[in-house]
Amino acid sequence: MRIAILLYPEFTTLDAVGPYEVLSRIPGAEVVLTAAERGPVRNDLGSLAITADAALDEVDSADLLLVPGGPGTEAQLTNEALLDWLRRVDATTTWTTSVCSGSLLLGAAGLLRGRRATSHWGVLDRLPAYGAEPTGTDRVVIDGKYAVAAGVSAGIDLALTLAGRISGDTTAQAIQLLIEYDPQPPYASGSLAAASPEAVEAVNGLTLGRAR
Repeated sequence: MRIAILLYPEFTTLDAVGPYEVLSRIPGAEVVLTAAERGPVRNDLGSLAITADAALDEVDSADLLLVPGGPGTEAQLTNEALLDWLRRVDATTTWTTSVCSGSLLLGAAGLLRGRRATSHWGVLDRLPAYGAEPTGTDRVVIDGKYAVAAGVSAGIDLALTLAGRISGDTTAQAIQLLIEYDPQPPYASGSLAAASPEAVEAVNGLTLGRAR
């Protein structure tokens, strides 16, 4: 099972690495990290780079495609070479997926038209421009073969959901236990509905996790 995870400059690290930790442990999985060119790709903070082992033109198919989000999404929305690549690979997938603002890239490629989808709450209102129906109450939204997650940490929920669909509940539960994913956050501030006005105001000084 070939899993392709897209990288591009200023992606949000957990969007890619969280799902990687789960999906790479599915029996028989082969994960390839791909970008416009082989080599290191820097995250949104600029302080961490992840290596793309394959260029986009070396990856022409995948069983599962995962598109992370991040501040760098904006620059890619008009990158026709990337959008064409997404469409080509999507034609081969069993699952086409995204995390956070990565759903905007799927939308820009025309893949979410007429479908339910979600994204980071900060950009959720942009999905209708791509013909998608925004669903802001669910961390994971599945419509056909398209599975999209809300912001950042929701990518882990997405990956576990997919692991269960692909390899069964027991395998997904074993992976969850292995990575000890048992969220017990110290604050009840993980959603827009639960966050205090002060927390929301503080987030407005950030761009999906990167200081302005």
